[in-house]
Amino acid sequence: MRGTLLLIAGMLAPAIALAAPAKPGPDKAAPAATAPMAAVCKPPEPPPAAMRPSKPALPEKPACLDAKGGCPGWEAYSFNDAVKAYNLQAQAFRPIAEAYAQKLNAYVKASAEYAQCEINAMQN
Repeated sequence: MRGTLLLIAGMLAPAIALAAPAKPGPDKAAPAATAPMAAVCKPPEPPPAAMRPSKPALPEKPACLDAKGGCPGWEAYSFNDAVKAYNLQAQAFRPIAEAYAQKLNAYVKASAEYAQCEINAMQN
């Protein structure tokens, strides 16, 4: 832990010295603004959690499916219809979920770029 703190202090010392330059005296003119400006790093924003899609609910399996005699026709047909409806909902859910995953991956990439920008700003 102490080594880490010393390493961080060593990295910050040059930045602190650069942050507060000495004021020029009355006989010295201020140097022209030839030094490059520090990079402005814009932190990324994650996609809103409200945009996160929710999976469709699985249809409830009737108890008679596990019974030896099986389900009566109407119950089996009802469950079959519920499974078909679920499959349609699952097909519609997939592209929405993939789009949200792409936004999350873009956020991860932007976070890495932001971190690199901050590192470069500290090194300059």
